[in-house]
Amino acid sequence: MTPKHVAIVGYEDMMAPDLAGPLEAFGSARIKRANGTYEPCYKVTIAALGAKSFRSESGLRMTAPCSLRSLRHVDTLIIPGGRSMRELATSAKLSAWIQRSVGDIRRIATVCTGIYGLAPTGLLDGRRATTHWMFCRDLAERYPKIKVDANALYIRQGKLYTSAGVTAGIDLSLALIEEDYGPQVALAVARELVVYVKRPGGQEQYSEPLKFQAQASGRFADLAPWMVAHLERDLSVDTLAEQVCLCPRQFSRRFKAEFKSSPAAFVQRLRLDEARKRLSARESNVESVARSVGFQDPDSFRRAFVKRFGVAPSTFRGRFVGARG
Repeated sequence: MTPKHVAIVGYEDMMAPDLAGPLEAFGSARIKRANGTYEPCYKVTIAALGAKSFRSESGLRMTAPCSLRSLRHVDTLIIPGGRSMRELATSAKLSAWIQRSVGDIRRIATVCTGIYGLAPTGLLDGRRATTHWMFCRDLAERYPKIKVDANALYIRQGKLYTSAGVTAGIDLSLALIEEDYGPQVALAVARELVVYVKRPGGQEQYSEPLKFQAQASGRFADLAPWMVAHLERDLSVDTLAEQVCLCPRQFSRRFKAEFKSSPAAFVQRLRLDEARKRLSARESNVESVARSVGFQDPDSFRRAFVKRFGVAPSTFRGRFVGARG
């Protein structure tokens, strides 16, 4: 088997995790031979856009073994995000190279603001794409022909893939590995990196607890983390109100006014999101997961899960169990 060539673009003032995440994911992908040895699935190259020695935004010094212009045939091109990629000098240099080389590249994937290096090529015009939620408005204003989706973790449009910030680059890498070599190889990589193998591409970038904490102030600020840590307990309005030292009526009124959701609806979303994570674990079963997140009735859990995610919890879990063989 000839390993597929993955080239990751390196440049001054890039985000180190945007490079390191895909590098580790693709570098960890291996297939077991009949004799018990393992063969790498990918040859991963860091290719410098400019000088071979460059620093990340955080100051990490890296050295690439080759320059991007020296590459001839690339299976997968990964473009990490970074401060300078949002500047014209860097993005124009990369986009010009892509336009010359796109016919020799099977697929192109961007992580976070790496999309600014692909957008000027026009290849994304009329297509859906995503980036870190903080830059979605700017991207849409600069490139109005791109259909920017601020919620998606990653999006595939033909041979072009775009993803949100930092960890979404790992999600996308795992999806690409599964696309090439199947779910068992992707699962093995996920276990090695200690990450979830399946965060669906359409899942929102901004989780419910993170949304809550971003909006919360004062006595509400620590409520979401406490709720996540105690999902199996009674999380009635009375309990939550007591946690933040308010009377139940005042708590409900303030909660709805501030977060545009009833406490009960918010608690259920937290429980279902956590249940989805736990159902992907090796030893999970539907009934135990339901109880662990506060559903005492398995039937009500199944109905709520189907309503939120469009699939039965047993079917969702089967995707992971079946993939493990």
